[in-house]
Amino acid sequence: MKVKEIPVSLFHHIKLSNRSKEKLIEGKNQIPVIVSLASIPSRLHIVDLTIKSILNQDVLPKQIILWLHEDLKNNIPKKLLNLTGSIFSIKFSSYTSSHRKLVETLNIFPNMVIVTCDDDMMYRKNWLSKLYQFHQKNPTEIIGNQTRCITYNNGELLSYKEWRSGSKPCPNQDNTLPIGAGGTLYPIHCLDNQVYDQKLFMKLAPKADDLWFKAMGLLKGTKSIKAEDSGKEPIPIWGSQKVSLKKTNITEDKNRIQWQALDDHFNFKLK
Repeated sequence: MKVKEIPVSLFHHIKLSNRSKEKLIEGKNQIPVIVSLASIPSRLHIVDLTIKSILNQDVLPKQIILWLHEDLKNNIPKKLLNLTGSIFSIKFSSYTSSHRKLVETLNIFPNMVIVTCDDDMMYRKNWLSKLYQFHQKNPTEIIGNQTRCITYNNGELLSYKEWRSGSKPCPNQDNTLPIGAGGTLYPIHCLDNQVYDQKLFMKLAPKADDLWFKAMGLLKGTKSIKAEDSGKEPIPIWGSQKVSLKKTNITEDKNRIQWQALDDHFNFKLK
């Protein structure tokens, strides 16, 4: 987290902490989407802030699902349990990988629009409504609030740090990669059925669910696009980055390694 982000993070932390579940959800319209995320033991003490930020949206999803490993069934903080009810539920999985946030939810709701997000962010109040409004204009596309362009040079896949931000459209639209932190919307039946193949995704992209889902979209022939108006970026939760896949995937260039494995296996022929 950048130093300048700390005061903003603490302000929203305090603001959300002081609001009850009832106050967060009362009098709001619902939209037909499921919001799904996964968390890990080191973030159990702060993920309630992410859930509260989703309950604090100007519209509510049909459901919010938090996926945890089954070993955590008896270790849920009270402040997180207190948020459960008709909108928010906690479910448990044998998966240890972050892929569960979409794969497990697809298993339960194959005919619902699903929005995935991260467990270390507080989302702005119009985050979900903006994403859904853009989906209504583009009902068959996978939509990311944040994207990068998978980048090659003379057929060689470049380092992830050289995959430029999608602030402008990618020269080749097929190379548009939605990034999970900003929130990604998956329309109904947008991914290939291999999305459920745990053995394969743990072999090819064990630490990069975004890349796996991108690959499954390409196999299905589904376009990925960047939202036109994503609003302000989500607010990182202070102290949430002690354990982070993002750090190792970027610093050790594991995103490039995992995309190369996917590309070699499926032969996407991106340029």
